[in-house]
Amino acid sequence: METLQNLYRWQQDLETSTTMPVLFMGHGSPMNAIEENDFVNNWRKLALEIPEPKAIVVVSAHWETRGTAVTAVEKPHTIHDFGGFPQALFEVQYPAPGDPELAEFIKEALKHYTPVELNHIWGLDHGTWSVVKHLYPRANIPVLQLSLDYTKPAIYHYELAKELQLLRKKGVLIIGSGNMVHNLRMVAWDKLNQPGFGYDWALELNNTFKRNIMEGNHTAMINFENFGQAGKYAIPTPEHYLPLLYSLGLQNKHDEVSFINDVAVGGSLTMTSVIIQAN
Repeated sequence: METLQNLYRWQQDLETSTTMPVLFMGHGSPMNAIEENDFVNNWRKLALEIPEPKAIVVVSAHWETRGTAVTAVEKPHTIHDFGGFPQALFEVQYPAPGDPELAEFIKEALKHYTPVELNHIWGLDHGTWSVVKHLYPRANIPVLQLSLDYTKPAIYHYELAKELQLLRKKGVLIIGSGNMVHNLRMVAWDKLNQPGFGYDWALELNNTFKRNIMEGNHTAMINFENFGQAGKYAIPTPEHYLPLLYSLGLQNKHDEVSFINDVAVGGSLTMTSVIIQAN
């Protein structure tokens, strides 16, 4: 009974007439969390241009699970899930609150599609906090993470996102965080200080992705295995690409689409981010 009351209170408390945008953020290197560059400046600008959310749900490339899970802790900890970076990066904390009631609501919303585990261990990984700390530096907005079930095909993730459409009407900002083109094994490390440098295949695929998104050709994006050799280079493993499908799954027919940070980095990465918002 208490759970149902919490769900009802959450729904009533977050009534809103504004349909929130949906974002896909190319998060790139964890160093973006502490560096000053065009990428983070554009994230900050974006936050000023969209409605302030009542809560944020992030699908990060860096939380893969067997089965789907959502964080349900009141105070998620900051996860430093990387190595070999300056100590200053490990000292970053992003103490945003969680929202266990919202986690319950998400579990309820998805129960007809898939079981959802309420996770009390995971916090906020760098796919989340390295971006959100620039969007909302006061860390005053509740942040949850929804995991990627690595056992499921691309269509599962796209269709799951559709079940979360109601959250856009309830003041919740949903963010997919990854990179459209992400191949660390092929990075030209000597070119990292030359933003815009991209291998031909990376630029080709990035443009193909953008064209499909603008044309609403989600079928092509779901069937990413059909992008040929360039696709194999751009998406050697799917975890950085799948968050994009969550954002596309939440797109409505009349939404407007735009891009920021449409830049290649190190030859084999693109920072291209997608903004989907009601017209």
